[in-house]
Amino acid sequence: MRVVFFGTPTFAVHTLQALLDAGHDVVGVVAQPDKPAGRGQELLSPPTVVLCRARGIPVFQPTKLKSGEFPPAFAELAPEVAVVVAYGRILPPAILAVPRRGCINVHASLLPRWRGAAPIQWAVLAGDHETGVATMNMAEGLDTGDILLVERTPIGPEETAGALFERLAPMGAALLIRTLAELDSLTPQPQDDAGVTYARMLDKEMGRLDWSAPAAELHRKVRGLAPWPGTFCEYAGSTLKVVSARVADGGGEAGTILSGARIACGVGALELVLVQAPGKRAVSGADFLNGARLKVGERLG
Repeated sequence: MRVVFFGTPTFAVHTLQALLDAGHDVVGVVAQPDKPAGRGQELLSPPTVVLCRARGIPVFQPTKLKSGEFPPAFAELAPEVAVVVAYGRILPPAILAVPRRGCINVHASLLPRWRGAAPIQWAVLAGDHETGVATMNMAEGLDTGDILLVERTPIGPEETAGALFERLAPMGAALLIRTLAELDSLTPQPQDDAGVTYARMLDKEMGRLDWSAPAAELHRKVRGLAPWPGTFCEYAGSTLKVVSARVADGGGEAGTILSGARIACGVGALELVLVQAPGKRAVSGADFLNGARLKVGERLG
């Protein structure tokens, strides 16, 4: 098919590469504008743009979708279908109406559960036992279109959002290729509004660990916010990044240090497996507590 691809991060690269490998005619790729990054604030291109430049594919990085140069340029591409994967913006009706066979979105959740910006992270944060990927015909609104195909997968008890990203990205790519191949025979299914939940955007403050919460909830937070924005707690006027942890036996006053690098929580205890102090390398929780001379019975945070 003649395809225009909308996608920005690494997650989208898998599907873009799959389209190319399958022989589809990708006539243009639309991504978010370059953004400053690092200490030097050097402008960096999105991963999809890097791939396009290597393959000689036309790139569009508009700041506006409703006006300016992009709408007529998009219409001139005359795509049969638009494929959207983690683009980062809602497409306006005038753009949705251009492709003759519609706009198809690859979404990393079991819609209608976890519509929105961070479905993978929220599936882990909520303690879901399974998730998956879905393809849908795009409509006005946030992830409201009719479902085409779905593939499910369990979430491991220790799996992080980052690890789940790595599994779901190729799954979504394969499902999109299958969707295009079967498009004429698929019957779109409306989403059940009774099952709608929203995966709101993440921010760094969400990573603060409140030891009065149950250990199981904090464990989900450590996993669900890895690798970004990460989780942290306070100690000695500074912050300690909690890279990985696990639920452990034990109890006591919330925030109290127990033996074996365990911290008492509102219910149960959380063992600090790997932590990182500011400006330091990541070390085991036990090594950090020993080095910081924090003893059993003292409070962390």
